[in-house]
Amino acid sequence: MNGASTQTSRPVRPASREAEPAAPEGFSTLSGIPLKASYGPGDVAGRGPERPGEHPFTRGIHPDMYRGRLWTMRQYAGFGTARESNARYRYLLGQGQMGISVAFDLPTQIGYDADHPLARGEVGKVGVSISSVEDMEMLLEGIPLDRISTSMTINATAAVLLCLYIAVAEGRGIPSQALRGTVQNDILKEYIARGTYIYPPGPSLRLITDTIAFCRDRAPKWNAISISGYHIREAGATAVQEVAFTLADAIAYVEACRAAGLDVDGIGRQLSFFFNVHNHFLEEVAKFRAARRLWAGFMRERFGARSEEACKLRFHAQTAGSALTAQQPWNNVVRVALQALAAVLGGAQSLHTNSMDEALALPTEEAARLALRTQQILAEETGVAGTADPCGGAYAIEALTDEIERRAREIIERISRMGGMLRAIETGWVQREIQESAYAAQRAVDRGGTVVVGVNRYASEEEVPISTLQLRPEVEAEQCGRLARLREGRDAAATAVCLDALRRAARGRDNLLPFILEAVKARATVGEISDALREVYGLYREDVSV
Repeated sequence: MNGASTQTSRPVRPASREAEPAAPEGFSTLSGIPLKASYGPGDVAGRGPERPGEHPFTRGIHPDMYRGRLWTMRQYAGFGTARESNARYRYLLGQGQMGISVAFDLPTQIGYDADHPLARGEVGKVGVSISSVEDMEMLLEGIPLDRISTSMTINATAAVLLCLYIAVAEGRGIPSQALRGTVQNDILKEYIARGTYIYPPGPSLRLITDTIAFCRDRAPKWNAISISGYHIREAGATAVQEVAFTLADAIAYVEACRAAGLDVDGIGRQLSFFFNVHNHFLEEVAKFRAARRLWAGFMRERFGARSEEACKLRFHAQTAGSALTAQQPWNNVVRVALQALAAVLGGAQSLHTNSMDEALALPTEEAARLALRTQQILAEETGVAGTADPCGGAYAIEALTDEIERRAREIIERISRMGGMLRAIETGWVQREIQESAYAAQRAVDRGGTVVVGVNRYASEEEVPISTLQLRPEVEAEQCGRLARLREGRDAAATAVCLDALRRAARGRDNLLPFILEAVKARATVGEISDALREVYGLYREDVSV
């Protein structure tokens, strides 16, 4: 399932600039960077003999990269009930997957229980429905939480889902200090590109900094935030914009953490990133190298980080859902394999490969297994894991790395002049830049300048029959019944006391995570905890103009 499957649609209008952004046509990258017929030593900026594992980590964050440890193969999945998703995770783990990656349904993402009127028709549709600690217990049944890492793609309710996860682990006798994983917890990109926000930016940033501080003390192996360019790219940004906007978001988070009194070296170790891998192979490899170099520079020069670990940009990658086609879906197998190779050559720490049927439906087991086998073939058969940064020194790759770095830095500097990323989002500038890029890219496809095989070239009228996953219509009723039984069986007074304590904490300055953790242990639901915070913080409404 692609990570932007619940993206909120936004009005797209033609570019307002007199000169339309360069369309990705002819011999250029998808960001419009012109490609020379050939490259040589004169095209590469003079740099010292940097090696993998050395600052600024252009060539990778470890000296031996995958020789020491392969990237984590983590297939993103979740649908229907917790029991159904648990079966998929256990199946994938049995097929050699190294960690689990949880997709949540839309009501869970925006803090509504399965029985809320606004959840009607959406329960379990684009991810798994989780309303309570009992659902989380079922989701993680039989999964060794002390031995595998878990990624949860959740943002506005990230603090709640993390506390549910910890409560389940502690109920099994596993201390939170032993847990490894990630919550996405990146609310700024929700305002930019996806739309699953709840609260205004100020309270949302407080929840993020509270989560980072809580993980520092209670779950030091857990990545408290995964700053995501994936959804920005899926919304229509170019590779250059993806790097620039993602790192600008990261700068805003570090600044918010420092304002909350957190140490920059400690913050840096808790950050991770999440990038898209699109179709232009050379640009994608160079993009990851440029992002690492830029981030290392910002952490050291802008924030004064002393620890090398704090300067390392560690990232998960996912192949581009927006690049997959419903036409000739078997072509997607090739697209995904090449995108995955670009992520590996670019130095990803973990990777999800999309399934070939995702332009049609949620992935079947067979399609998910083939996507996982794609990673395993890359790791075991191609030899690309045998040397760190095998593209290092290639004139074209080095030149593109330099150019992406230069262009992304210019955008980040412009955002700084505006007053920072939050201000750039509030004015709608970032959203308009993405809309204009998306419009230009679609124009290029419509005109045939950007080729999509099987769509605007080599199309076929013949339909290829493939099986698709069918969701059970009973899921919503089952979830509502489970919630009713939970409310009947819990100590309602104890739950109410915990929710009242959370409201008081939200009005004050205490870290909210301990209060949320106590509430979930008292069987408070995701919706009830979100409602308690909604009462204090209110709702964010975007000012949408057409």
